[in-house]
Amino acid sequence: MKILFALFALAGLTAFSANAETNKPPVRLAVMGLVHGHVGGFIPSALNCTDVQLVGIVEPDSKLTAHYAEIMHLDANLFFPTLEALLAHTNVQAVAAFTSTLGHRRVVEACAPHGIHVMMEKPLATTLQDARAMSAAAKKGGIQLIVNYETTWYPANHAAYDLVCEQKVIGDIRKIVVHDGHSGPSKIGCPPEFVQWLTDPVQNGGGALTDFGCYGADLMTWLMQGARPTSVFAVTQQLQPELYPKVDDEATIVLTYPHAQGIIQASWNWPFGRKDMEIYGVSGQMLVPKKKTLRVLLPEKPEKEITAAPLPAAQADPVAYLAAVVRGEISPTGLSSLAVNLTVMEILEAARESAKTGKRVDLPVHAPE
Repeated sequence: MKILFALFALAGLTAFSANAETNKPPVRLAVMGLVHGHVGGFIPSALNCTDVQLVGIVEPDSKLTAHYAEIMHLDANLFFPTLEALLAHTNVQAVAAFTSTLGHRRVVEACAPHGIHVMMEKPLATTLQDARAMSAAAKKGGIQLIVNYETTWYPANHAAYDLVCEQKVIGDIRKIVVHDGHSGPSKIGCPPEFVQWLTDPVQNGGGALTDFGCYGADLMTWLMQGARPTSVFAVTQQLQPELYPKVDDEATIVLTYPHAQGIIQASWNWPFGRKDMEIYGVSGQMLVPKKKTLRVLLPEKPEKEITAAPLPAAQADPVAYLAAVVRGEISPTGLSSLAVNLTVMEILEAARESAKTGKRVDLPVHAPE
């Protein structure tokens, strides 16, 4: 009875406002890069958020800057060709990176010496080597690195974490299955500058395995309380070679833990977009089919559908979250944190190696330094 009460109570939690203290000056934010399609949603959010002030956009491609200036009605004086040019003009406290994934290391190593915090679109890097170099640069510069996943801001994922990891509603985890992807970047109409690097094995680090495999690795590492898998096995395919001749478009990754298993299904071949997961414990199951919906099934009880409560304002979207981190109000943990995402990169690198060799990759007991 207590468990059922907890389930329904979770759906009724109230959120607090990130703007409770209105006397705080906005965080001075810059955007670096315009080649990542997600920037089209981020810039309007930043312009509409009182927690930040967009003070500059760094992009060397003049045609791209002219395009965004026109479609978003932005002042031409907001654009700069380099970070150095922007810093000569104004002060910057944080950067949101929308370069190719390969460009993330260059962004971090440029920002860290100036004490500028960085949030990049998922995944953290293209290689584990770059990820570790970024971590070292951040530590030396005393800055925070945040990785932005769309699924970080899903209330249902946080409700599932609370029920599974804190309240132990379904017992110890035995299996997690995560499905992520869509019908492919070309078919869904991603901008050409986005498709160009997203389908390049060097600039993206892979295809669907990297693009959507990172979501599952992130969620699993979080749900497994930061534990690293003992082994990784992956299979990739090219089901649309005419569109993506250089990278995989279909990937399945199996993670083995001492007492659990994780399955990541990353694809550019789904008939529709999806970001959902299934969590199975020793005494129940939890399905998370939508960003606000959970379904819980316990022994000898009817399945319960729950609408997750809204997240607190400072944790409900990437712009507000970044501002709170820069102000020291939040210490990055969980899905967006550097610690979790270093493990994500270890998983992705092992998955690429496994797919290439056809063999299981056993991970060392302790994470390499």
